[in-house]
Amino acid sequence: MSEAKIKLEEIASQEYIINKIKELENRLPNSLLEELKEKLVKSDLKLTKKEVEEILERVVTEYEESLVEPGEAVGTVAAQSIGEPSTQMTLRTFHYAGVREFDITLGLPRLIEIVDARRTPSTPIMTIYLDKEHRYDKEKAMEVAQKIEYTTIENVIKSVELDLATFSIMLELDPDMLENKGLTADRIVRALHRLKGEVQVKENIIYFTPSDVTDLTKLRKIRDRVLELKLKGIKGIKRVVIRKENNEYILVAEGSNLAAVLNVDGVDPSRTMTNDIHEIAEVLGIEAARNAIMNEIIRVLEEQGLDVDIRHIMLVADVMTATGKVRQIGRHGVSGEKESVLARAAFEVTVKHLVDAAVKGAMDELKGVAENVIVGSNLVPVGSGMVSLLMSIRQLQKENTLKDKTLSELKEGE
Repeated sequence: MSEAKIKLEEIASQEYIINKIKELENRLPNSLLEELKEKLVKSDLKLTKKEVEEILERVVTEYEESLVEPGEAVGTVAAQSIGEPSTQMTLRTFHYAGVREFDITLGLPRLIEIVDARRTPSTPIMTIYLDKEHRYDKEKAMEVAQKIEYTTIENVIKSVELDLATFSIMLELDPDMLENKGLTADRIVRALHRLKGEVQVKENIIYFTPSDVTDLTKLRKIRDRVLELKLKGIKGIKRVVIRKENNEYILVAEGSNLAAVLNVDGVDPSRTMTNDIHEIAEVLGIEAARNAIMNEIIRVLEEQGLDVDIRHIMLVADVMTATGKVRQIGRHGVSGEKESVLARAAFEVTVKHLVDAAVKGAMDELKGVAENVIVGSNLVPVGSGMVSLLMSIRQLQKENTLKDKTLSELKEGE
């Protein structure tokens, strides 16, 4: 038999690989099995049967070695693994997307925002992806940006003045800004008609004379209302910048309004993101919020050049979202809702927790780590401390009796 024929027979067929992978169904999770099929079956690799067996054996070994041992203190390990690198983080706020007006909080302040589950981020940012029709054309991307960016009269005028002789408000339009925002003077006139008064247009100046106003204080209040009149866009989105990434145009928005942005024509709702965790939970659900927490923490750590195993971050995200709501890691959230009185007291406001527990006659069952460390007389329920040994006195006495009887019989036999 030729060497070429032997080699041909050794090449593993797709059927052989699939059967070998099926044999591991009880040893590997479905996600790994699917990935193995994709890598080994669907690829163009011409692997021998021996190579397939070696690969699968290596995968199983790596997976089993990565599993958490029963009783391992995963919470403590995760806290240490995230907390120690966090001490190397910076406290700065960074410019974003090369635009002077755009700042985004990163580093330690952003990490604190995430784990504290702040209701609103200090610098809310949205990354808006576009559909196939709009993502490759800058002009079309600009059209979507103009739909999204919240624009008021104040954004498209050069100046505003009060005419005390006629008690009117004079608005000088900025033609460049109008063109940039995709607006015309007629749009401003229509917006002014929402207020009671007379509107006149003379070249680039619009005069608005409110009805029944003869008081300067009232005129100033109406001027403020005029400047705040909405012309177009989505509330909460202050500014939108177009960027090109991986041969497609994306929009980066200062501010956040996920529900409204997802309904805009031209937006790809499957990829559009915001850094507001609570908004994600309200719009897309708690599972999406869990993923967002993980992604935001990973992004902060990677930006700082820190490497933390994703399983520690997954544990934090799981704990924060386990109840179906986003909770902070703190006394108003996870730590403050522990069943153990001593564990709560060990974290913050010690006296308050102890007094409340005494008044209510609460009982601590000493099931956690912190409370057993405080008491000091019990084994901490982690590792070998998790094992409870039960002993039957009767069975022990019975075994000792049999042992003594056997020894006696052996002596007599001698």
